Amino acid sequence: MNRRKKGNQILKARAKKANAKLAPRNKAKYVTKAERAQLAEQATQDAVSASEG
Repeated sequence: MNRRKKGNQILKARAKKANAKLAPRNKAKYVTKAERAQLAEQATQDAVSASEG
């Protein structure tokens, strides 16, 4: 691999990483099992209180 190709390869890799950082992230935040249980319990309590009143 010649010197010019190696330099271009490094610059392209850096540009790719920079663009990846700027791109919007579509992945949802991880919710732990305990938090899911807590949210489910809260939702059931809200449903019960809404049906009562």
